Amino acid sequence: MSTEQVVIGDHTIGDGNPVYVIGEIGLNHNGDVENAKKLIDVAAEAGAQAVKFQKRTPDIATPEHMKNTPRETPWGTMTYLEYRHRVEFGVEEYTEIAAYSASKGLDWFASPWDEPSVDFLEDMGVKAHKVASASVTDLGMLRKLAATGKTVILSTGMSTIEQIDTAVETLGTSNLHMMHATSTYPLPAEEANLRMIQTLKDRYQVPVGYSGHEPGLQISIAAVALGAVSVERHITLDRTMWGSDHAASLEPRGFTSLIRDIRIIEKALGDGVKRVMPGELAPLSKLRRVDG
Repeated sequence: MSTEQVVIGDHTIGDGNPVYVIGEIGLNHNGDVENAKKLIDVAAEAGAQAVKFQKRTPDIATPEHMKNTPRETPWGTMTYLEYRHRVEFGVEEYTEIAAYSASKGLDWFASPWDEPSVDFLEDMGVKAHKVASASVTDLGMLRKLAATGKTVILSTGMSTIEQIDTAVETLGTSNLHMMHATSTYPLPAEEANLRMIQTLKDRYQVPVGYSGHEPGLQISIAAVALGAVSVERHITLDRTMWGSDHAASLEPRGFTSLIRDIRIIEKALGDGVKRVMPGELAPLSKLRRVDG
């Protein structure tokens, strides 16, 4: 069974509903809960509906060939695995994040990168789950997510249509929300391929949003004009901060502008029924010489 709408918390996502805006914090907190809280503030003040994090069990989620790779960090040189442990939040931090997000009126959830992380997030009481583009082919984890019965948001970057077909078959479509994405950081316009939003809607008959990694606002705004029912963007306190995602993120002013523009586009789309609008009546009486 497919559905044109899904529910996360108190929000219904789908055509005819307000665009659901997610501020992706990801790892842009750099392992600091206070940074995470500041980013939650940014999302709330900008008018977003949710914040999203990433959850890993580093020993499982870190690719074997990357584990011992040296990484320069603000805490000195360490292996990539040590770095992953350094920035990972546990129960204590996420308990704080859950309470703080709720106090700001925001849904919160995360992308689990391995099966134990699904259990962790379920224990934390998340309202939905997000599948990162890198995890589209992790069918064991997808089966575990489907079993939660919660809305699953599936990003579709770095994947073929056949891989997406298999992921959708594994997850089912009754609680599925898809997001068109291109996993290039930062995203050049020629790789955005926004017409995929309609392609995904037609193929899978589920609500489709847009997860963007471009430096500006235009592509995300265009995605809404082309039918995206949700928008996810990485947010940061400062794009020059250390870390891999900051440069492809929006700073507070940019995120606020994005949401303002999305709300304008929502109003501007209308219903497609031609009528004489109220504001046209005065120009009509003044300018039209011949009645039809």
